[in-house]
Amino acid sequence: MNRRDALKSVVLMMGGTMIGATAILTGCAPDTQIKDLNFTPDDLAFLDEIGETIIPTTDTPGAKATKIGEFMKMMVTDCYDADQQKAFIDGLNALRKDFKTEKGTDFMEAGAEDRLAFLNGMQEKFKASGEERQPIVINMLRDLTVLGYFTSEIGATQALRYVETPGRFDPCVDYKKGDRAYTG
Repeated sequence: MNRRDALKSVVLMMGGTMIGATAILTGCAPDTQIKDLNFTPDDLAFLDEIGETIIPTTDTPGAKATKIGEFMKMMVTDCYDADQQKAFIDGLNALRKDFKTEKGTDFMEAGAEDRLAFLNGMQEKFKASGEERQPIVINMLRDLTVLGYFTSEIGATQALRYVETPGRFDPCVDYKKGDRAYTG
């Protein structure tokens, strides 16, 4: 299965609710996009750290090991329309500013606990506000991190149980508590 097919499968499993899902499913670029949307190396490092906060390194590599920032950049520049791109960039800038205001330090210099607490707080504030405004950057970051991680080689082979397909058909596979899910 190539990466495009894997992305389509994951988007369908998520109910097609992911931002940019239309572009992935149809294979067409959105009608309007921001021209010359650039991400600096610092932006990519920032996205890597956000991804690592969402899926940290444990007994398996975290999102940073998959170069999640590069994946997010590709998805935002290739699959998001101009409004979604603007919301993403504005949201990242607000995240940086609000984190520094609230914690007194840069996101990149903060500890993992502070980062996670801040991101969780963003999600809770959005839920509590009852706003119907979409997209919110925290949802975009979460969706892109999960999609990018589990469709990467590291996510598919180390976080999940990878079984190459086509392969042998096993109609009954015993499940033991704590076993990882299958991918293939």
